[in-house]
Amino acid sequence: MNETQNTQATITQDTYVQPNTPVTQLKTNRGLAKFILLSIVTLGIYAIVAFSGVSNDINTIAGRYDNKRTMHYCLLIFIIAPITLGIGAIVWFAKISSRIGKELERRQLDYSFGAADFWLWNVLGSLIIVGPFIYTHKLFKAMNTLSEDFNKRG
Repeated sequence: MNETQNTQATITQDTYVQPNTPVTQLKTNRGLAKFILLSIVTLGIYAIVAFSGVSNDINTIAGRYDNKRTMHYCLLIFIIAPITLGIGAIVWFAKISSRIGKELERRQLDYSFGAADFWLWNVLGSLIIVGPFIYTHKLFKAMNTLSEDFNKRG
């Protein structure tokens, strides 16, 4: 009986408690100026890479909480969008914006973003030409905020 108590005491003392920090660090340096410049220089390839990163990162950040999976941007842009004549891309951006907004709320982060930003800035804002740029800036800022929080708290 005494040996069992000693063994249990040893196990509880030697048990390793895993920290709550994530295994990987997500990218937190997304910016509009870099996005525009590199998209021009690479003839649009950087835009595909940047939005692919956004889709991967939101799956990493929110997947275990909302049990959803955002379609990878490459699948969307090369297969779904051409088949649906662009409607798939509109739905994808609205859904990912909503998902990012819900994750910001769940984590209680002080930044407002959601599907309304997509519809107001990217769709209606295209009438004033700068709207899609404002939407992209807000999207990147929301993802940077989420990524910073994920890098700290997991």
